[in-house]
Amino acid sequence: MALDWTRRAFAMLGGAALSVGGAAHADGQRRGYPRSYVNLEAQAEREGKLVVYSAADLREVAEVLSEFRRRYPSIELQYAHLASREVYDRFLRETGAGQETADLVFNSAMDLQIKLVNDGYAQAYASPEKPFIPPWATWKNEAYGVTAEPIVFAYNKHLLPAEDVPTSHDALTRLLSTKARSLRGKVVSYDVERSSTGFLFFTQDEQISRDTWKMLRALGRTHPKFYLAGEEMLRRISTGEHLLAYNLMSSYALEWRAINPAIEVVFPDDYTLVMSRIAFISKGARHPAAAKLFLDFLLSRDGQQLLAKRYMTPVRTDLQGALRHGDPSDLRAIHVGPVLIANLDQIRQRRLVAEWKKAVFPSVR
Repeated sequence: MALDWTRRAFAMLGGAALSVGGAAHADGQRRGYPRSYVNLEAQAEREGKLVVYSAADLREVAEVLSEFRRRYPSIELQYAHLASREVYDRFLRETGAGQETADLVFNSAMDLQIKLVNDGYAQAYASPEKPFIPPWATWKNEAYGVTAEPIVFAYNKHLLPAEDVPTSHDALTRLLSTKARSLRGKVVSYDVERSSTGFLFFTQDEQISRDTWKMLRALGRTHPKFYLAGEEMLRRISTGEHLLAYNLMSSYALEWRAINPAIEVVFPDDYTLVMSRIAFISKGARHPAAAKLFLDFLLSRDGQQLLAKRYMTPVRTDLQGALRHGDPSDLRAIHVGPVLIANLDQIRQRRLVAEWKKAVFPSVR
C-alpha cells in the first residue's frame, strides 16, 4: 500500500518535470518575485562565481547544475561533492582560517546543518519561494529544507521470500528475531558511529519509538554489516551479497529500483520518517547574490521538478509529492530547527553511540 502511493507520486511528477525550460525562467520563475530581483541577478553576475559544498552526488544534481548554468552563464559554478561529515568539517575549517569556502552549503546531515546555522554561520534570506515551503522545512529564514525524502527499507526481491518482507518496523523486528540464523550477515544499514546521516536516522527512530532498541538488539543477532553510503548497500543487495537494508534514503533506493530488477522498496506503514536536505547561505559568503539565486532555483518549481527526476521528492506544497499521498499519519517529517541539535551534545552523542554498539554488536560490553 505504501509503495503504491509513491509510485503514483513519481508518475505524476515525471510528466510535470518535462515542462522545465527557459520560458519558465522568463515568466514562471519570476512570477511573485519582487521587481528588484533583477538587481540581485545583476549583482550575482558581477560577482561572477558561486561555490557550493554538498553531500548530493553530482549525478543527482547534474540537471539542476546544468540548468542553473544555462540561465546564468556568466556565473562560474563550482560544485564540491563531499561526504556529509566532510561538508561540515571542511566548511568549519576554512571559515575558521579565513579562507574562501562555500557560499552555499547543501547537506543531508540535517543536525549538522542546523548546528552551523545555530552557531551563527548562516545569513538570513527571505526567499520569494518561501510561501510554497511547509513550515516544518524552514527555520529563521536561514535554513531551508529542499527535499522531503522518505526513509525506507530495501531488499532483494528475488532472494527474500515474499512472506518475509517487513512492512513496518515491528515486522522488521519480528523477522530479525525469528530468522536470525538465515539472515546472518545479510542485513545492512548505516554505520551510526561514522555516518552523520545514519546517526540522524537512528536518533529519530529512537525518539519516535522505544521499541527501536528491541529492533536493534534483534538486528545485532543477525551479525549485520554497516556502511557509510546507501549506494554501496544497494549495490551489494542487488548482487545478493546482502538481502535487506534498514533506513535508506528513498531517492537512492528508488533510483536503484528503476535500473535494477532485483531491488524492491518498502515504505514502513507504522511510520515513515521524512528527511530533508538542508541548504543555507554562508554568513561570510563571498558571492552572496549568486548563492541567493541558486537557493531560489533549488526551491522553485523548475528546480524541484528537476530534483524529482532524480527521485528526490519535492518539498513544495504546490507539487505532488510524498507528503501529499497515502495516510498522513504514517509520515513523520523531521523538523528543520534547533531540536535537531540536542543529540549533538558530545556527552549524549557518545552515550547513544555506545548504546547502539552494545545493541548491534552483542560482544561489545
